[in-house]
Parts: sequence; structure tokens; C-alpha cells
Amino acid sequence: MKLNLTTKIILALILGAIVGLLLNLFAKDWFDVLDPYLLTPLGQIFLNLISMLVVPIVFLSIVLGTAGLGDPKKLGRIGVKAVSFFLITTCIAIVIGLLMAYAIDPGMVEGIDKSQAEGYKTEDAPPVGETLLNIIPKNPIASMSEGNMLQIIAFAIFVGLGLTALGDKTKGILKLFEQGNDLMMYLVGIVMKFAPYGTFGLLASAIGSQGLSALKAMWLYFVVVLLGLIVHGAVTYGSAVGFLAKKNPIWFFKTFSPAMSVAFGTSSSNATLPVSMEVAQDKLKVSKSVSSFVQPLGATINMDGTAIMQGVATVFIAQVYGIDLTLEQLVTVVLTAVLASIGTAGVPGVGLIMLAMVLNSVGLPVEGIGLILGIDRLLDMARTAINISGDAACALYISESEKKRTIKEQRGESARS
Repeated sequence: MKLNLTTKIILALILGAIVGLLLNLFAKDWFDVLDPYLLTPLGQIFLNLISMLVVPIVFLSIVLGTAGLGDPKKLGRIGVKAVSFFLITTCIAIVIGLLMAYAIDPGMVEGIDKSQAEGYKTEDAPPVGETLLNIIPKNPIASMSEGNMLQIIAFAIFVGLGLTALGDKTKGILKLFEQGNDLMMYLVGIVMKFAPYGTFGLLASAIGSQGLSALKAMWLYFVVVLLGLIVHGAVTYGSAVGFLAKKNPIWFFKTFSPAMSVAFGTSSSNATLPVSMEVAQDKLKVSKSVSSFVQPLGATINMDGTAIMQGVATVFIAQVYGIDLTLEQLVTVVLTAVLASIGTAGVPGVGLIMLAMVLNSVGLPVEGIGLILGIDRLLDMARTAINISGDAACALYISESEKKRTIKEQRGESARS
């Protein structure tokens, strides 16, 4: 029986978890030999292959998406809808994280070893205002070489608007961009054949290095974050799909599962972007122009999974250190996290940097991040799967709303004529 790609990836995830756990529990010496020469290279080769395509795909997709939308008013309307969707869902996500953390109290468990936090340091995050001002690139080529997604998106929007304004004069360049995008999608198909092997290596390496010890120490924190992600995906995104896009949420998650499985394996929204766009356009029937604009934007600024982690981690660290947070501090946590979801986009290690900003904003010890480092890699997989689901849900909602708007406009024109 020939297995499809999704089945192969899921089997690779299960096999990777089993192999990693067995090596950690019964053959640690073997793991120390296999990891640097087999498991890590398998995962890294896959990440490098798919990361190789990210910058050209983001640039070409945003250019074609902007040019495809045509009317600058339509671009502005879709942009406002997308950013509003991402900010509102991020706000809901961190509130869910805070509520679940206070309901379960993960930091009140006895026996948590604070020594894990000793010596932890985080790099300083840039001010939100400075990052927003730097969205306009001084050198677009440098932005592409550095992988600065916000600057790449900004430049691509300008290029797309220019192609729309010049019309027939730039038909040749537009055709070249379309051919370049087709080439990138073809390469994605080739790279994805390696996905099961890369997924196996990534998960076997992560589980093999951490084993059950990290989960035993932090299992309640782990469970709370995981529950928060499931609730947010089912309720927030399910409601958006059901009430805004008028589609069946079960159909949405089932259809989008191939991209979610890749996101789980790679732990990177950007690395998963080529796959998530392909699934959204081919399977969810999201219009190409909307998908090409909304999903790369979401991969850069949509941090719902990370926001849930921040809510739970903030309460967890406060409880471990015996600090009571006031209502004002909790509001500050929500506002800081929502602003940081845009302000720190494109910064390496964005999840932990954002958490450091949140902790600083309410006077909690940043060293507390060291308490959750052990299992953050595993949770990051689930967070990424939720993040890209939000991007797709937003794209589906906007695509459906634009279709209805177009139908109404056409009816209005025919009635006048």
C-alpha cells in the first residue's frame, strides 16, 4: 500500500519519539554517537533545504499577492483585516494561557528545582518602536541575505504596488515573478519528499537529549501549555472558521493537517510556509492572491502559540518564586505580549526574547526562563502547528469574505445596468 506524505510524516514522528526515548533510557552512549552523525544531520539537512526556499518564496508570494489584489484600497482592506485578526487572536491566546495557569497552578507543585534557572541570560530585545521604524529596509538585498522577514515583506509590497500601477509596461517582469514562484513550488515538492526523514531526525534528537527527566520535572507546566494550545486551536480558530469563513472547523483541521504535521516537525512557521501556502491554496481553496499576502505576513507576526506559553510561563515563574501578580500586572502582561508579537518579529529566539520582555514588564526574574528551557523545544513544535493554523484560518476567512464582496459588487453593477 502506497502511503501519502502526511501518513509518512506522522509515522516518522511516532518512530522518532520511540527511538529517541529508547536511546535516552537504555542506550545513552549509542545516542551520543548517533546524534551528531545521523539524527542531527538528518534534521538539519531538511531544515536547510526548506529554509533555502523561504526568502525567495516570501518575496515572490508577497509581490504576486499584492499585484494580484490590484486595487490599493483592496490591499489596505485585507491588510487591516489580517493584522486585526492576528492581534485579537494573540490577545485571546495570552488570556487563555493566564486563565488555564491560574486554574491549574503549575508553579505550586513541590520539588521544582530552581537551580535550573541559575546563570540563565537572555539577549536584550530591541524596543518595539525601533523595530517598527526599521520595517522599511535601507538595503533590500541585505534584508534578504539576513532573512529579515518584516523588511522583505515591506519591500515586496512596494514592488507589487509598482507592478500594479505600471500595468502593461511591466507584464514581462510580472510573468517572470510568476514563473519564479512556479519554480519555487516545484522545488518545495522535491524537498518535501525528504520531510519524513528530517522529521524523524529532529524528533529523535529532541527526545533523545531530553528524555523523560525534563517532562517529569515540568510535566504540569507542559500539560497546561498543551491544553491551552488545544483550546485556542479548537475554540478560537474553530470559531473563526465556523462563524467568519462559514466553513466546517473539522474539515479545516483535517484538510490542513499535512502542513500542521510539517510545522510540528520543524518548529518553524517560516520553514513551513511553502507547505502551508500550498495546502491552503490547493486543499482549502483559499484564493492565491489572499494566501500569498496573508500567510507570509502571519508567519512573521502571528505569535498565538508563543502568547499562550508566555501567559502560562509568567504565572508559573511567579508561583515558583512566590510572587503574587496584581490585576494591573496581568493587564500589562497581555498588552506587552500583544505589542511584542509584532515588535520582535524576525529576531532570533523570538519566543524566549518575548517572554523576557513580558517578565521584565512586571518585575519577575528573567532567570526563571531557565526553568522551562528543558522542554521548550518540545512545546515549540506544538506552538508552531497552532501558529500556522491561525495563519490559514485568517487567510480562509479573508478569502471567503472577499468572494462574497465581489459577488455583491457584481450584483450591484448588473442591477444598475
